This record gives sequence, structure tokens and C-alpha cells, in this order.
Amino acid sequence: MTNEMLTKVEGQEFVMERVFNAPKGLVFSAFTESEHLKHWWGPRGWTLTVCNIDFRPGGVWHYCMKCIDEAQGDFFGFESWGKAVYEEIVDQEKIVYVDYFSDAEGNEAEGMPPSHVTLVFEELEGKTKVISRSRFDSEEAVKTVIEMGMEQGIRETWDRLEEHLQASK
Repeated sequence: MTNEMLTKVEGQEFVMERVFNAPKGLVFSAFTESEHLKHWWGPRGWTLTVCNIDFRPGGVWHYCMKCIDEAQGDFFGFESWGKAVYEEIVDQEKIVYVDYFSDAEGNEAEGMPPSHVTLVFEELEGKTKVISRSRFDSEEAVKTVIEMGMEQGIRETWDRLEEHLQASK
């Protein structure tokens, strides 16, 4: 990929930054509309089988990622459910939400750390810088999700986003 994702841990926060070669309006839409999300959300070899989004403060995005890549061994056929509860939305500027692991009914998964996520979208000469700050309840929770492979998963997901944005321009 042409644009490297930068990551760092700052205490209880996991921070990711990447510049996408697409206008801010398109990048923002890619994060907020199911017709975009279904094309890129999830790591390689995974597909979004459920994508119900109510994009407004107080609204919920409930989704399911399913592994469709037999080469991923034990993960093949595995479903991973998630739920985002939106707190603040500033059109084309910022999205704030709480991100949970969930089940098919939207119940929050016990023992899995939720995160408070702030996404910021910045215009950069026709490109868009996305900054994601995921704040967890503890430094241990940050360590847990990193050990689960969150960084690699998001890196692959954002690679897929860049590919989708190029196809959507």
C-alpha cells in the first residue's frame, strides 16, 4: 500500500493514523454507510454478512464479520459480532462511539474489553487523514486486544478501505 498506517499505544489508548488517497466526503461515507462498509470492513478473508447501521447519536451499528478464507484454518467459518453505539457525529469531521464485542442479538460479550473510539477526518490536499483513538478501561485491556491481533486486523481492514476508495472514485 502507498500509505503506511502508523500505530502507537499511549497509556490506555491505541492510536492509529493513515492517509487515504480519496476526498474527505468519500472517506467519511465509507465509514458511515452500509453500502460502503460491506465492501471493506474486516481483515482479508473476512466478509461482512450483517451490517445494520443507524447512523445518528444514540444509534447503533450492529454487524457480523465471517471468515470465508479456508486458508485461515480454525478461523474458517468463524463469526465475529460487533456493536457500535454512536455518541457524537460531526459530518465529515468526527465520529465518536463505544465499540463492543457482541452476539447476534446485540448483547455485549462478557470478558471482552469495550473501547471508546474517536475517529477524526482531516483534509490533506485532496487526500484524507484518518486518526482513530481507541480508549480502553485499562492498559491491560489495550494489551489484550493487541495480543488478539487487533493491529494486524485493522491494518488489513484499512488496506481494503484504500482499495475500495480507489474503486469508488
